[in-house]
Amino acid sequence: MTLNKTEKEVQNYIKGRNKSFKNAFEGLFYAIRTQKNVMIHAVITVLVISVSFMFKLSQMEWIAVLMAIALVWIAELINTALETIVDFICPEIHPLAKKAKDLSAAFVLIAAILAFCIGCIIFIPKLLSFIR
Repeated sequence: MTLNKTEKEVQNYIKGRNKSFKNAFEGLFYAIRTQKNVMIHAVITVLVISVSFMFKLSQMEWIAVLMAIALVWIAELINTALETIVDFICPEIHPLAKKAKDLSAAFVLIAAILAFCIGCIIFIPKLLSFIR
């Protein structure tokens, strides 16, 4: 059975999307395997989601928690990508390379501080209520 042009285009489109997903997961697993901070984020993510189920968060609380988690992961992955690019472009120690790495690490710091604040706003009242 031969495929017409449209069927071939659809198959190529699907193959391309499959490859894109495969590449994205390879990047995620690379970061988890090689970056200590990403492993820390993974453990904290599991803990926060577990506690979120335990405290039966509202829909809006879930949205805030998931957005905070995603923001930290996105910042960490951007940081890892930028550090990898800087190391490729400038393998020797250079003050501007250090600045670029420090700035990309600041992405993660700001995201983590925001996520921590969101977590405190949501979980401290629930924890205090649970203790009482």
